[in-house]
Amino acid sequence: MIDVNEVSETTSQPGSYPASKARNLPLSAEEGWVALDLPQPQGPATPPEAPLDMPEQDFRARPPMGPDSRWPGLGAIAARLVAFGGAAAIAWIGWRQMVLTFGSNVTLLQSVLLVLFAVTFTWVGFSFTSMMAGIFARRLRTPDGPNDARIAVVMPVYHENAAATAGLLAALARDLFREGLGDRAEIFVLSDSYDPDAVLEEMTAISRLRDISPVPVWYRRRSSNRGRKAGNVGEFVRRWGGRYDQLVVLDADSVVGAATIKTLSARMNADPAIGLIQTMPMLVGGQTIFARLTQFAGRIYGPAIARGVAAWSGDSGNFWGHNAIIRVSAFAQCCGLPELPGKPPFGGAILSHDFVEAALLRRAGWKVRLDHDLRQSFEGCPPTLLDMAVRERRWAQGNLQHARLIFSRGFAWISRVHFVIGILGFLMSPIWLAMILVGLALSANVLLSRPDYFPQTYQLFPTWPTFDPVRMLWLFVAAMSCLLVPKFIAIFRAWLRPLAKDSGGNARLLASAMFEIVLSALIAPVQMLIQTRQIIEILRGRDSGWEAQVRAGQVPPWSVVLRRHAIHVVTGLATLIVLAFLAPWQLVWLSPILAGLILSPLTSRWSASPVFGRWARRQGLLVTPEERQPPEVLTAAHALDFRIGGDLPSGLGALGQDAALRARILGLLPDNPHGPVEERLDAISAEAKIAHAASQTQALGFLDPSEQLALVENRALIEAFSKLPA
Repeated sequence: MIDVNEVSETTSQPGSYPASKARNLPLSAEEGWVALDLPQPQGPATPPEAPLDMPEQDFRARPPMGPDSRWPGLGAIAARLVAFGGAAAIAWIGWRQMVLTFGSNVTLLQSVLLVLFAVTFTWVGFSFTSMMAGIFARRLRTPDGPNDARIAVVMPVYHENAAATAGLLAALARDLFREGLGDRAEIFVLSDSYDPDAVLEEMTAISRLRDISPVPVWYRRRSSNRGRKAGNVGEFVRRWGGRYDQLVVLDADSVVGAATIKTLSARMNADPAIGLIQTMPMLVGGQTIFARLTQFAGRIYGPAIARGVAAWSGDSGNFWGHNAIIRVSAFAQCCGLPELPGKPPFGGAILSHDFVEAALLRRAGWKVRLDHDLRQSFEGCPPTLLDMAVRERRWAQGNLQHARLIFSRGFAWISRVHFVIGILGFLMSPIWLAMILVGLALSANVLLSRPDYFPQTYQLFPTWPTFDPVRMLWLFVAAMSCLLVPKFIAIFRAWLRPLAKDSGGNARLLASAMFEIVLSALIAPVQMLIQTRQIIEILRGRDSGWEAQVRAGQVPPWSVVLRRHAIHVVTGLATLIVLAFLAPWQLVWLSPILAGLILSPLTSRWSASPVFGRWARRQGLLVTPEERQPPEVLTAAHALDFRIGGDLPSGLGALGQDAALRARILGLLPDNPHGPVEERLDAISAEAKIAHAASQTQALGFLDPSEQLALVENRALIEAFSKLPA
């Protein structure tokens, strides 16, 4: 419990943000605060600017090495031998066994299948050896000692749920104060939203957040979305980077507990060579079967996987774009991203900027680490299979963009490995599909063609076709083992820890894992075809665009799932019919894939149902520790979300009729907006239309969306609009 009287006015810089607003701080998730209808004195929306130079990087130039140019430690070297050496050994064994399966007379189709099999077998082998490399993960410690590093917690937003975003930040603000970070941590909301109604809701929610936060909360909406999220954060660094030493980046649905932020800050402060520390976010809040399936897999299998990745990455780790702490000076020095030449999808803004920023930091000698031991790091997950497909479309384009950057000068070879893994994560779907199609073509060739036993004119003895089905069976078993053994290792690991007990016990954990394996097997072939289509679209030059992410979905209607999955059902049924007549023994191998395709509309719709999600919860299936005992920061965020968003404005009409709302919005606007005339054309035309309107309703009818946005962010226009009759 916080004694609000302990909050001193000295916790804020003079003239920046009044710390006295901590008097309204909710002390627990159940307690409220004073009425939010009347805004409290808040000061300016942004702090004084502290510019920091952030030059655009040249991928063809080799920068001077920075503070850490040493060789990796023995632990990282051993982990890489296990991960990459083990995967290479598995690949070689698989290749040799496949060659022996086909015999000495290998046909063209068999050669193609051999190559595709080698790639997929190496991929599944690496998933196993990467986890096994975790036995060499270093033990991480948090140093003691003074730490006065100033921290900015930034949350870029783009048409998000304003109440949910503000609720997360309100809970985090309280947590920061309770952990003793109130005097050196500030929260910055970086908006790229442009829909007028969404911006009004966003500004109202942030204003209410500022009323109750015990730490400074700043809000900036930029008029240009250049560079998307990377450009958003980059613009913040260029304007205010000199004010902070460390930067914690969040997504709109993610949060990092204050205790973890304090630990991250201490670890970075103790080692001046660290440029970035990434945490392992745990998925939370899933209500549908699909979301619960995803968060269960991430919670049970994720720690062991993260431990392995951390081991072989060493100080050349990766960045996932959020839930990480960054040294601001290093980021500004190394991570100014240019736009790639050419048109999207391969040119323009770098979409998967996080991988590139990690590689640039490491190129300049800064350490980039994955600290696998931290648990107070949370994020949401897509609620449905179709929502996941939309999100993966943008990820696929961003990862394929990396093919242009992978051979840039100076990148560490482990950074290049991260690029390759990201690219293959999406290319494996068309490779897998191609392997299946080539296998079916081989079967058809055997059935429909007549073998030539004497391919040479004067051949004395016949050449018999060679195929070893027993060896092929063992290769299939080996591949499945590489996929499933890591999961069972993670389950066994959970049994040895409180993780199993906190997830419902050993039996329920095993039952949940089996449920996850079966449902994932049904979903996998559908994702294979979806990702294959996405890759084809990208290669044909189709850009993904930039749409707001779906955080809370709904059950898609039958018309949608039938339309989206029609090609999957037709493909599955056609293959089933052909194989049933020509090669029924092939159905033994392909039945899981065909079942997933044929049942895809049912799987897609039912896995999106929160009703089935609640049923699974009652049965103790797919339960995670964070669900049984929700972290306080998440519980508080839910309560604050409900209270902040109780009566957010539903349209611009409220801006003219509600004096308290106008006061809130005006409090987040600059006194005298500046800018060239060409950037104020919308405001100029809006001013003329408002002057000629007879009422507020008529004025809104006159204004187009860009002019309505100018109204929301212009003091003079708001005052003129409010004077019109309602």
